[in-house]
Amino acid sequence: MPEVRVTEAVVEQAVAALLRRFLAELGPARQFTLQSSLERDLGLGSLERVELLARVETEIGVRLPDAVAAEADTVGDLVRAVAEAEGHPAEAPSGAAAAGPLGTAAVPETAGNLLEALYAHCAADAERVHLYLRREDGAEQALTYGAVAGRACQVAAELRERGIGAGDRVAIMLPTGEDFFFSFLGVLLAQAIPVPIYPPFRADRIEDFATRQAGILRNAEVAMLITVGRGETLGQLLRPMAPSLAEVVVAEKLGTAGSAAWPALPRGGEAAALIQYTSGSTGNPKGVLLTHANLLANIRALGAVLEVKPGDVGVTWLPLYHDMGLIGCWLLSLYFGMPLAVLSPLAFLSRPERWLWAIHYHRATLSVGPNFAYDLCARKIPDAALEGLDLRCWRTALNGSEPVRPETLERFAKRFAPYGFRPEAMTPVYGLAESSLAVTAPVVGRGPRIDRIRRERFEAEGVAEPYSGTHTGKGAEMAFVGAGKALAGHQVRIVDQAGQPVGERTQGRIEFRGPSAMSGYFRNPEATAAILHEGWYDSGDLGYWADGDLFVTGRSKEIILKAGRNLYPHEIEAAVAEVEGIRKGCVAAFGAPDAQQGTERLVVVAETRAAGSECGALRGAVNQRLMDLIGVPPDDVVFLPPGTLPKTSSGKLRRTTCRQQYERRELGASQRGLVWQWVRLAARWLPHALGAARRKAVRLAYAGWVYPTFAVYFLICWACLVTLPAGRRGRAVVDRLTRWWMRVIGIKITIEGATNLPEGPLVLAGNHASFLDPLFLMAALSRDAVFVAKREMLKAPMLGTCFRRLEHIMVERGDAAQSVVDTARMEEILRSGEAVFVFPEGTFTRARGLRPFKLGAFMTAARVGCPVVPVALRGPRYVLPEQTWWPRRGPVQIVVGAPIWPEGAEWRDIVRLRDAVFAGILEHCGEPRLEITSAALPAKKQ
Repeated sequence: MPEVRVTEAVVEQAVAALLRRFLAELGPARQFTLQSSLERDLGLGSLERVELLARVETEIGVRLPDAVAAEADTVGDLVRAVAEAEGHPAEAPSGAAAAGPLGTAAVPETAGNLLEALYAHCAADAERVHLYLRREDGAEQALTYGAVAGRACQVAAELRERGIGAGDRVAIMLPTGEDFFFSFLGVLLAQAIPVPIYPPFRADRIEDFATRQAGILRNAEVAMLITVGRGETLGQLLRPMAPSLAEVVVAEKLGTAGSAAWPALPRGGEAAALIQYTSGSTGNPKGVLLTHANLLANIRALGAVLEVKPGDVGVTWLPLYHDMGLIGCWLLSLYFGMPLAVLSPLAFLSRPERWLWAIHYHRATLSVGPNFAYDLCARKIPDAALEGLDLRCWRTALNGSEPVRPETLERFAKRFAPYGFRPEAMTPVYGLAESSLAVTAPVVGRGPRIDRIRRERFEAEGVAEPYSGTHTGKGAEMAFVGAGKALAGHQVRIVDQAGQPVGERTQGRIEFRGPSAMSGYFRNPEATAAILHEGWYDSGDLGYWADGDLFVTGRSKEIILKAGRNLYPHEIEAAVAEVEGIRKGCVAAFGAPDAQQGTERLVVVAETRAAGSECGALRGAVNQRLMDLIGVPPDDVVFLPPGTLPKTSSGKLRRTTCRQQYERRELGASQRGLVWQWVRLAARWLPHALGAARRKAVRLAYAGWVYPTFAVYFLICWACLVTLPAGRRGRAVVDRLTRWWMRVIGIKITIEGATNLPEGPLVLAGNHASFLDPLFLMAALSRDAVFVAKREMLKAPMLGTCFRRLEHIMVERGDAAQSVVDTARMEEILRSGEAVFVFPEGTFTRARGLRPFKLGAFMTAARVGCPVVPVALRGPRYVLPEQTWWPRRGPVQIVVGAPIWPEGAEWRDIVRLRDAVFAGILEHCGEPRLEITSAALPAKKQ
């Protein structure tokens, strides 16, 4: 123990000395303790942390986990991380598992959805590597298509067992890793809808995180949340805030055992494949509902413009909870059979060179990143970390998701030209979640096109006149980067405020339409209607066409209107970020109403470590920089401490929130301490928790009434049955008693189509959703019927006596010989003129859905020549769901369809009869079709 204390003391001294030198380089020296916050007290944001940790590793000789960059909140956290990491071996070279490019497999062009594409690749070669996942030590884990599909099938099977059915929403709150891939595909295989949401990375932002995620869970009406172990407590805290959230599950424990058989694959692309929530950079997040057809249309069109070919390999570090990482990287590679090397976002942010080395080792041809990633690589990676790097393989470097800066393109190309990077590989693209992902892209290999235009005319008239160099003066020109033309099969237009198309080089609103366009915002028809105009979707962005290229100029709601000029926030922000002392990527520019002047005030908000008199000099530098650029100074410059500027989960500026906080004078409010955030979060949670407790108490009280009255009801039924003659008379008495009990417990049963019950023999077939189904039917149907039930019920004390006295047909489901006897018994009852009620599904599950029908009852009806009446039950699953004995009070609706007569006794006649009855019940039961047939996973082709 004394030796440990000495070691920690030495580490503390080393870290403190290094930190003092580092802070001195950034500005005036600051005092700190072990409890000092790296961001709040010392002003170290993500970029500064990357630099600090790199120095710690180099000077102290340790290898720190990637998570330290995001999770270390205080100086003490950093000291502990260094102490625990001391002596760790050096990182294994990335890409060591790769055996060179494996190339793309045959493209499943006939696939109607993502699952068909996955199955096709497994059938072609289940042992083909799909993903290379980078581990914490730098080594890689190779996952084959068969391994991914097998684990996903296990997840799907368990989701079904837990009651997840077709159309249910399942939130996936997981970091980049194998569990995300298994969970996402498992949800799709269960025919549910995945809702990716970002996991909590920063403990000091837990309150804001929980508030935003609770809103998403409520809007999506999520039934289950899949998360990591450390997120389980937070997930449980979110449950009362999202009433639909029934269960929080740890991904590592999900589907670890059980069958790996393929469930029946849905055909076609009409089903929902994903709800992608927007980042909320311009408002509250909205759920973009995308179908399989939407995704495949975008993936195929993007693959065509990228000229995806055999031999292509991808690399990504982008988060999987956003569209560019999820669709543009993973799902695109899944469809085309392209091997994909996957790093976590933390792995990239900790050491940006890892992205480039992964491209080098895997000889990757395709990779994508936002503009800031290219800028970070160009500025921050030391030359020593690039020795031996070869980027000649990198054919297409996609740049999107945020405004593309000409300076970044030039800086990156110049910095990495000695390492084989070709400038023409840089490919700026434009897209948005509402169009699945990509909207426009240039021809691959053309290189970026930069359009330099006259600032004065563009800001005054919205006309992009090329800059000739004859107009002099500070800031006489401005530049935009071309994003290419619309993807094949898609359309893009520029319109004015009246919705009319504008001419070449005239700025207007960007609208789009095509097969990739979303179905709409989930459960938000008002927001959908606000952007949908005569079949065209308003992107919310501004731009212009020039020589066949789309140039995106900014967000329409964020353009600043000042003195008759249109000022562009991203250009102002980039310029201010170049001022020494301002934190890069931490500047927001927006317009605030100026009632006296009848225009907008230009407000600039920037994070800085400067304090006191230093801010005066810094404000002067910002004013001068903007005077040089746009000819006018800002009306107000607000300096904030590091880490306080509002941003989205993907790091985008939340300008709308920033403007609102400015107008409410809330900008720069100090971040609450972690304990205080949990207290506030608990205070918000408490009313929801109390509401949930009240609902649980109501259910408990209701159960306390239902079960005692059921005992009375059952005892009376049993006494009557043992004294009355068996058969029809006993069933009539039980029916009346059942109606009495339903009234006592407050269950209202309505029946529609009661006249569709003819005299004579008939088979009534109904969907099965609850243990109470027979009781609901006995209480509602006017026609006496003999029920078909499983023989196991006879073993129950007293209950077995009741079934015998009621003369119901008890079948042995697993005994073929006994099944013949049971069928003969059913036929005998029908020929005697009575009615038989069957549940042709055979059983029921917690998951909603109508299961496939067995043929036995329909074959018997065809032999006897009697009709089959479809009976649809709606509501029993709510009253008493499977896997619970807590009943709920609710209405039950029974719809009796018109009798369907068999057309013959041939096999095709029996199948036709079954399908007609199934369709009749499906129409009225309120539940989706539930396919349960399965097949073994495809084996590797020999």
